[in-house]
Amino acid sequence: MTAVTAFALVHGAWHGAWCWELLATELQSLGHQTIAMDLPCDDASQTFQSYATLVSQVIDENASDEDVVLVAHSTGGLSAPFVRPRTPIRHLVYLCALVATPRLSFIDQLSEEPEMINSDYLAGMSALDPQMRSQWVDQALARTILFDDCDLATSQAAFKRLRPQAVSPYGETCPLQALPDTPATYVVCAQDRLVNPAWSRRTAEERLGADVVELPGSHSPFLSRPSHLAAVLDELV
Repeated sequence: MTAVTAFALVHGAWHGAWCWELLATELQSLGHQTIAMDLPCDDASQTFQSYATLVSQVIDENASDEDVVLVAHSTGGLSAPFVRPRTPIRHLVYLCALVATPRLSFIDQLSEEPEMINSDYLAGMSALDPQMRSQWVDQALARTILFDDCDLATSQAAFKRLRPQAVSPYGETCPLQALPDTPATYVVCAQDRLVNPAWSRRTAEERLGADVVELPGSHSPFLSRPSHLAAVLDELV
C-alpha cells in the first residue's frame, strides 16, 4: 500500500492553484494529500521570499503530518529554496522549473544564462500595466509556449484563467549563500518551449545534485498528462 504523502503544489508565473486540479485528483486517487495555494503573483509589493512565507503557512495549516513533498513549477522554483527553513520538506521536486542562484536576482541570472528560457514568449505579453505586471494576450502563442501538448479545450480554458504577473520579484537578489541540501528531483519535459530542457538537465546535475526524470511533452504536464505525472510523483515516495 502506498504511503500517504502531502504534496504541496506551487504554481509558476501567471497561474494559480487552479492549474493543479487535474493532478490533485490523480494524486488523491493514489491516497495522497494535496495542498495548493494562490501565490500573490499579481501584487507588485510581494517577493519570492514572501511567496514562500505563504506556502509555508498553507502547508503548516493543512499538512496532516510532516511528510511533505514540495512540487514547484516554472518560476515556483525561485521560491522553493525559501520554504525549507520555515517548514520541514522531505523532498523538493522541480517541475520544468527555474532554479535560484544564490546572491543573484533572476534578472542577473538570466543575463548570465540567456539560454535558460525561450524569450519568444515575450511576443505574447501585454505591455506592463501601471502596477508593473505582465499579462498574456496572445492565446495562440500561449498555447505554443505553455500548453503545446494539451488538447484545444484544455488550453483555451487554461488561457482564460491566467493571471497578471508582477515583474518586481525578478529584480530581487537571492540572499542565500547556498541552496538548501534537501533531496531533490528535477522533472524535465523534453519538448518544453519555455524552460530549456538542456539547461534543466545540466542545472539539475551541476547545481542541485538532483535525480532527473524525463517526461515527453511541453511545459504544463499537470494539464496534458496528469496521470503520468502523478505516477512519477507517487514513485518518488
